[in-house]
Parts: sequence; structure tokens; C-alpha cells
Amino acid sequence: MTGIAGSRLRTGGLGRRATALLSAVVLLGAGLMLSACNSVEGTKAAYADEEPAGNLYNAGLAYMNAGKLNDAVKSFNEVDRQHPYSEWARKALIMSAYASYKRGKYDDASSTARRYLTLYPGTDDAAYAQYIVAQSHYNRIPDITRDQAETKKAMAALEEIVDRFPDSEYADDARQKVIQTRDQIAGKEMQVGRYYLERREYIAAANRFKTVVTTYQDTRHVEEALYRLVEVNLALGIVPEAQTAGAVLGHNFPDSDWYKQAYKRLGGSGVEPDENKGSWISRAFGGGKTT
Repeated sequence: MTGIAGSRLRTGGLGRRATALLSAVVLLGAGLMLSACNSVEGTKAAYADEEPAGNLYNAGLAYMNAGKLNDAVKSFNEVDRQHPYSEWARKALIMSAYASYKRGKYDDASSTARRYLTLYPGTDDAAYAQYIVAQSHYNRIPDITRDQAETKKAMAALEEIVDRFPDSEYADDARQKVIQTRDQIAGKEMQVGRYYLERREYIAAANRFKTVVTTYQDTRHVEEALYRLVEVNLALGIVPEAQTAGAVLGHNFPDSDWYKQAYKRLGGSGVEPDENKGSWISRAFGGGKTT
């Protein structure tokens, strides 16, 4: 079974926004640099160790253009250190997050973007910062055989985009990736469930398949999960639950190969699909049929 471990970030959205930020701030640069210089005139000693914010920011841009991303991050971070809470610092913070992302330093990118969201939650670039957080986790989604903690973090961060910034340019991509991450997590549950099933640890297996049916019902794994519930319940001697799983599978996926296998499996035990409306399986599907 394949997951999305090989499906990596399309940098278009991040790159386009970064380019827009560069253009906007460069236009602003000359005026703010003059302002910065005038503000320290006459108090040179007090600001001896500081450099104008515009100089630091433009140095960061130059480093980025030259591919020197580590130096770019350092320069952007200096803007924030020397000129905290300024407009330059705000722009530098988001660019530092993007530069860290470009370097593949996803922990740094995520933490910097989260700091931006804490300090500037209502700005135009808040959605962009949340997208950097989400993509930093998404790019580290592992193979289906490994722990899916990063997948869950990616899903939560992507859902945050959909919930908080539904009209942003990142929302559609986030919605698609939420579907992918949910499918990945459901696939992991199925893998573990099949492992327990092979070891005849039927209750442990049933719990995994139940999670897919109740929590990840909208993924492509739900058909197999219902079939596996037929299998494990027959093995446990809980025939009515097996019949219900088969009936619900047939109601919702009548053309599924999994249903054909379930029908055959139940027939081999001398019974047919028969839904018990009081079963949790039936209730999970709103009484047996999807709406």
C-alpha cells in the first residue's frame, strides 16, 4: 500500500508570496532607510552597534538571491533582534521563515512562522505563515510503515488554514492535502490492524479497523476496514456484528470487491449480510446508508 511519503511540497505558493514580499519591501526600502539614518543622527554612540533595518533586510535579500540562505536567515534575524516590533522586523520574520524552509530546516521554519503568527495574527501574511508551518510538517510525512506523528501535525496545521483562512490563496491546496493526510493516517491504522489480524490478536485488530470506520470514514480505506470487521468478528464468534459490517459495506459500496469478498466470507459461515440497526457499525453510517 502506498502513502504520500513521496509527494512533496510544490513550492509555487510559497515562492510566489516570497517574491511579492521582496518587491513590496524593496520599494519601501529607500524611504525607511533614510528614516532609520535620521532617527539615529545625534545619538550615534547609543546606536553604535546597530545597523539600519533597511540595510540588514536588503542584505538578507541579496543573500537569498545569491543562494546563501544561511546568511540570509542570519541577516533577517538581525533585523528582528536590532529593530524588534518594527515593520522591517515583521517582514524580516516571515522571510526568515521562508529562507529556513528553502534550506530544508523545517523545525526552524515552523517555529519562526509560529512566532510570526503569535506576534502578527491579523496581518495579510498570517495565512502565508500558517502555510509555511503546514508545509514544513507535510514535507516530513514518512512512509506508511513508520510513525505518523508528522502526518497528524501536518493535518492539524492544514486544517488551521482551512478554518482560519478559508478565502486565502492557500486554502484550496490545504483542503486537498487534508484529504491526503487523512488517507495516510487511515492507511497506517489499516496496516497495524492487518498486523494484529495476522497474529490472531482479533480485538486489537478490530479496534484499529473501528477507528477507520468511525474517524476516517471518508477515506478510501473504509471499504477494506468494513470487510476486515466481517473477518475479525467471525473469528471472534460475534456473527451479528460480522453480518452488520457486511450489510453496511453492501449498502454503501455495492460494487466494491471488498463487498464481494465479505458476502462470500459470510456465506462460507452459513450466514448472509444482515444489518443490526443498534450496532455501532450501523450508527457510524447513519443507520447503514450514507447521506
